[in-house]
Amino acid sequence: MRHFEGHRTAHIGWLRAAVLGANDGLISTASLVLGVAAAGTGRAAILIAGVAGLVAGAMSMAAGEYVSVSSQADTEAADMALERHELATAPEAERVELAKIYENRGLEPALARQVAEQLMERDALGAHARDELGLSDITAARPLQAALASALSFAIGAALPVAVAAFSPNPWLPRLVTASALVMLTVLGALAAIVGGAPIGRGAFRVVFWGALAMATSAGVGHLFGTRVP
Repeated sequence: MRHFEGHRTAHIGWLRAAVLGANDGLISTASLVLGVAAAGTGRAAILIAGVAGLVAGAMSMAAGEYVSVSSQADTEAADMALERHELATAPEAERVELAKIYENRGLEPALARQVAEQLMERDALGAHARDELGLSDITAARPLQAALASALSFAIGAALPVAVAAFSPNPWLPRLVTASALVMLTVLGALAAIVGGAPIGRGAFRVVFWGALAMATSAGVGHLFGTRVP
């Protein structure tokens, strides 16, 4: 009988990038739209600011994630190259090192040596990557995947306040943008909590709290420094 376990860590790479991108896109673009609207500008200027924020933010998120995760990938590659060299030049020392790791985890010394020998016979580099360096296929850095997930999720999150601003009646625009953004932030926070196995209420609250604070601050800045345009 086959036993299946759906661990959430398998999704941690793309999930982190996607949730961060969607939250950032929604919060930053809604805040930008509200700030420009609070300054008394017309709908055209609001939409231009919103679309510009969407495009610039998506590109920035993609570039930032790609550079960040690429740095992680470079570090992992350097560690693997060093481990490959050590296995070629000092295999016995590496075998002792691996056995010591298993001893520290609770195995008897003789069993630890036996396990280390058998694993190294099958895949020495994989055994050391996993048990010495803590690297695996699940946690491996994937720069392009992270960049695409961040850019796409940012654009999706940013599209909501832009769409609401485009079709809302002028007097209701700030309120509708704020309300729709808060509702979507609640959904995103709850969804992230469900996928990540965290409490739904806490996950939704922290996203909504910081999003509301950002939008309120941006609207305040718009009111403070804005001027009415005929």
